Amino acid sequence: MKPAAEIAKPDPTGPRLIVGRVPLPLTWRFAGFYGAAFLTIGIFTPFWPKWLQSRGLAPEDIGVLLALATIAKVGGSPLFAHLSDRLGARRRVMIGLSIASLVTFIFYSAVGTFWLLALGAVLTGLTFPALLPLGENATLLAARVRGFDYGRVRLWGSITFIIAAWGGGVLVEWFGIDSVPWLVIGAMTLVIVACVLMPEVKVTPSRGARAFRGLLGDRVFVLFLATAALIQCSHATYYGFATLHWSAAGISDSTIGLLWAEGVLAEIVLFAFAGPIMRRIGTAPLLCIGAGAGIVRWWVTGLSTDLATLIVVQMLHAATFGATHLAAMNFIQKAVPESISATAQGLYSAIAMGLILAVVMSSSGALFAVSPSGAFFAMAAMCVAGVAGALLLHRLWSGEELTIGASVRKPL
Repeated sequence: MKPAAEIAKPDPTGPRLIVGRVPLPLTWRFAGFYGAAFLTIGIFTPFWPKWLQSRGLAPEDIGVLLALATIAKVGGSPLFAHLSDRLGARRRVMIGLSIASLVTFIFYSAVGTFWLLALGAVLTGLTFPALLPLGENATLLAARVRGFDYGRVRLWGSITFIIAAWGGGVLVEWFGIDSVPWLVIGAMTLVIVACVLMPEVKVTPSRGARAFRGLLGDRVFVLFLATAALIQCSHATYYGFATLHWSAAGISDSTIGLLWAEGVLAEIVLFAFAGPIMRRIGTAPLLCIGAGAGIVRWWVTGLSTDLATLIVVQMLHAATFGATHLAAMNFIQKAVPESISATAQGLYSAIAMGLILAVVMSSSGALFAVSPSGAFFAMAAMCVAGVAGALLLHRLWSGEELTIGASVRKPL
């Protein structure tokens, strides 16, 4: 007889949820992970570039450091995701990664020379970004077992991002830019606690390198990666340099925090209705919506630093990031066999949000130094290509699970 703590799907080959004895509802424990992770991201993303600038780094140098972190993510995310698939488990890998991430953040914030900062960026990129795809994969698998709405759990990450972006701006104004590393370290400590409290999700362990070869050899999966990358990586100038751009225009840190928070608030509204939206719209149309909104958003952001205009255009974050993210999660959940789903999630994180983002981030740093407006216009051009990719994906993929190496496609 199975212990009461183990609740499994009737299909013995499907994912199994090991709940344990933690006296908290299941969805709260997944939401807690998202909350802690995005508390860290919400402080790090808007304010770390400004902290680096306070250390005397030029925009080009900051772009290089951000790019190094994303390059390291290319190796770290699929490596730890594949390890998780080989073990058939997520939680213990996440606990180890969270502890390693805390150590690397401490190192990154303590060193002084550019080369040591570069090492800190690489170590941080290897460890921290790998946590999120594993957490996403565990949540999606648990949602399949228990039937809860992924979007309504994921939105708690967005809520804490708002708190971090706005509250971080206020705290930085009160205590100065040197408070940024301490805020990041404190948030990262909460990530460790959240990983310890998460339930374990087990699947049939994968074998060998079949996952990498099969996924990267499938043209539908590769097209999905390329399309999602074009749209998500169009945020590179925003992530790396929007705070600097708006500060130079005379906008205060607390107002900048509110602008970041506003974008994520729009994203939260979208996530709250994620289930019905995905059932009615689907993956490729959502990618089209995200790319089309990106064309408008980045073009307008490049043209104007008027606060009223920025307030309006920031609402498009619900489409540029939120719709694209929901489309990507839906594709992985539907198209990829669950035994290699963490590897697929890791490849999405490493390639679509890592390798290509590193190239775009580095290039946008150099372009931003010459023309801030031109850097945003280049992001709009990426979204034009994203529309084309989404239309082609709609033609080639019928919505069923891929047979690795022989995808199910619509007739041409």
